[in-house]
Amino acid sequence: MSAQDSSSGVPHLPGMEVRPVERNVYEVQIGPAHPGSGHMRIIVELDGDVMVRVDPDIGFVHRTMEKLAEGRDWIKNIPLFERMAILDACNITLPYVEAVEKLLDIEPPERAKYLRTLLCEINRIASHLYGMGIFGVFLGHSTLYMWAFGDREVFVQLAEDLTGARLTHSYPVFGGVRRDMPDDFPENARKAVRYMRNRLNEYAKIFLNNPNIRKRLEGVGVISKTRAAELGIAGPNARASGIKYDVRLVEPYEAYPELDFEIPVFEEGDSLARAWMRVEEIRQSLNIIEQAVDWLEKHPREGFMHDKFWKAAPKLYKDVYEGNIPYAGKYRVKLMPLFATLKVPAGKAAARVEAGRGEMFYYVESDGKDVPYRVRVVSPSFRNVIAFKYVMPGHRLMDLPTIYGSFDYFPPEWDR
Repeated sequence: MSAQDSSSGVPHLPGMEVRPVERNVYEVQIGPAHPGSGHMRIIVELDGDVMVRVDPDIGFVHRTMEKLAEGRDWIKNIPLFERMAILDACNITLPYVEAVEKLLDIEPPERAKYLRTLLCEINRIASHLYGMGIFGVFLGHSTLYMWAFGDREVFVQLAEDLTGARLTHSYPVFGGVRRDMPDDFPENARKAVRYMRNRLNEYAKIFLNNPNIRKRLEGVGVISKTRAAELGIAGPNARASGIKYDVRLVEPYEAYPELDFEIPVFEEGDSLARAWMRVEEIRQSLNIIEQAVDWLEKHPREGFMHDKFWKAAPKLYKDVYEGNIPYAGKYRVKLMPLFATLKVPAGKAAARVEAGRGEMFYYVESDGKDVPYRVRVVSPSFRNVIAFKYVMPGHRLMDLPTIYGSFDYFPPEWDR
């Protein structure tokens, strides 16, 4: 391999970018050994302790998910894609399922829509609490870390009660969901909602209104409404900068059109506003969970799966679902036999939902075979990572963990 000198005298090697660094500037590499919420590297140039250039370097946990999807049965891609963010699994896989349902020209029953919505909001709360816990670690606030991860267990348990799995639920499937809620779920859900509402007030006292924390977050990492729009920032980070955009609002899906909830918006655009945003979104998710559970409790347990698949299910499946086999439980089924040989009609479809970190988008293309021809994924962390490059310069190095944590960036989700 030969080096070729440029006019500036800096050598250039194939596949590498080499550039001069000014004499009074230091270069610091943060990562890639898991500097925060996943493996990535942030290359920072410092003049004294002031950041003058920030370059987020991603790709360290890339797993070729889109290419892998082209060689797997349609149904097997659900557990593949939810690995992007296992703590937000339902929101991550739901748009893939919805896109395939468009190609199949089927729509899930009303009850399945409410069950999907219920798990999406449980996941959203768990995801926000995870992000707040990591944020606490960044700030040296160990109490926030322990509180958030402890309270997250309440909602991880609810997800397990509903789906049978703590994290990788694979709950929404083509035409419906894998199981209905157990008999004691409404009572446990309402107990969790009451508990979390009280805890949010305590979070405000010990963290968001704590003078030491406010000093580190207020006015730090400000991104204006105009700049957020220019960069294409998504999710709670965009809403913290005054952009009232939420897929549940602009393009309602599943049971959201029937539910009453608000989209919180802050105007400040700083790290404190992004922290408050997640607390307020948890509050709204609690309201949605209550309404979804009320609806599910009042309506008969029928229609959790589209007839196209349910009619072809073996009698044993229906006996288990109805509780006729004592040792097998009830309200649950194995995957429908038709899924194993499913061929999706040729065509193209797209779908999107509002995941915990923002808009989750899938493009799916079929050529009529038993595997996808093409799957393209755009995740909210991909949309948000560019902000580091423009928001961090001008701040001191000690502000980097504050800004990074406030964006709740999750490398495995973008790298997919």
